[in-house]
Amino acid sequence: MKRKLIAAVGVAGMMIGLAACGDSDKGGDKAGGGDAKELTVWLTVDAQNNWPDLVKAADAAVVKKHPGIKIKHEYYGWPDKNAKLDAVLATDKAPDVVEMGNTEMLGYMTKGAFAEVDPKKFEQSDAWLDGLKESVTYEGKTYGVPYYAGGRVGTWRKDIAAEAGVKAAPKTYAELTAALDKIQEKKGDKFSAWYQPSPDWYAAMSFVYDAGGSIAKKDGDKWKANLSSPESLKGLNEYKSILDKYMHGDKTKDEADRPVVFGQGKSATIFSAAWEGGTAAAPENDKVGKLADKIENFVMPGPNGKALPVFLGGSDLAVPVKSKAQDVAAEWINAFTGAQGQKGLLAKGNLPNNKTDLATLKNDPKTVVPATAAESNWFVPMAPGWGQVEKAQTLKTMLQEIGTGKKSVADAAKAADAAIDKVINTK
Repeated sequence: MKRKLIAAVGVAGMMIGLAACGDSDKGGDKAGGGDAKELTVWLTVDAQNNWPDLVKAADAAVVKKHPGIKIKHEYYGWPDKNAKLDAVLATDKAPDVVEMGNTEMLGYMTKGAFAEVDPKKFEQSDAWLDGLKESVTYEGKTYGVPYYAGGRVGTWRKDIAAEAGVKAAPKTYAELTAALDKIQEKKGDKFSAWYQPSPDWYAAMSFVYDAGGSIAKKDGDKWKANLSSPESLKGLNEYKSILDKYMHGDKTKDEADRPVVFGQGKSATIFSAAWEGGTAAAPENDKVGKLADKIENFVMPGPNGKALPVFLGGSDLAVPVKSKAQDVAAEWINAFTGAQGQKGLLAKGNLPNNKTDLATLKNDPKTVVPATAAESNWFVPMAPGWGQVEKAQTLKTMLQEIGTGKKSVADAAKAADAAIDKVINTK
């Protein structure tokens, strides 16, 4: 299975019986479990397939401190994990450690599903990446530990750029658009100089945040949709400009098959999760021939003169509030995500959970682009009803209407704001 560097998936529909979990206790202070004899750890198949040695190392560290403890592992695919978790959280069979996509965390934190943890007990917590730190924080308290991250980069065809007279990847937004203009003129209006699916809200919101806007902002103790602000509209209008000029594919389609389209040779540029270029170049998708030798990653420049801020995806580890081994669970997480664990994850091609290790990747030509891109990042509003916004696909609807011209940017943003405001403060 080809591993994806961005593990975050949409927030699952929230769960029957979860409210019965009650308020979260601070792991180690009330629930204790320091003398637990068993520990159950749920991870996704990414860990099972790609870094099982790191799992064994964390196990060994815990067993050394707690001789005789039995550690059980269960591995799940992303779609399967939440259905199973939702079911067991209403019982007394909850796991002690569970891996969560970072956008999944919020819905569970608002329902009191996870125990509060003390960040000071986890190595390098003072340097956690901002986007991951936000994902484990709710109402000023911490309910999880960042595991690893995945960002977004620009990927383009060096050969097509060269045909259009462009010799180097763009460093500024002006260079980017100038290069795309040349490519578009060279290849014609049936080709996408930049294949950018309209409903891809991860990309669109990068333009919004680049312009100083946001999806929503907090006003006192309530959240308010912010897509109609002048700053957000500026970002959305720039996104619309990209779609109009360079995206000549089906503007109703989402980004699910973007690597396939790129691999077919129908576009010169994509802005996507870092793994997508490699997937496009895989034998089953490469219809160009030797595509891996023809593509190049670069830090996507933004209109404001800096790197375009990227959605920072990734995984977190949390301790269910019903765990009877919260202390040991925290120890296992620290062993797995601490300094030594991060070294192992870096060796496997992941982005780390902290800024200190991220900085070291900038010294390696193989990792400098994703590491640099990840430094400027944004994350979803940590509002109690965000899961409902995502489930309703409000942003996707807005962007499809903008991309197809069904609505003006202002009208689409106004409708999206109204839809967001109806649910964003509802647990």
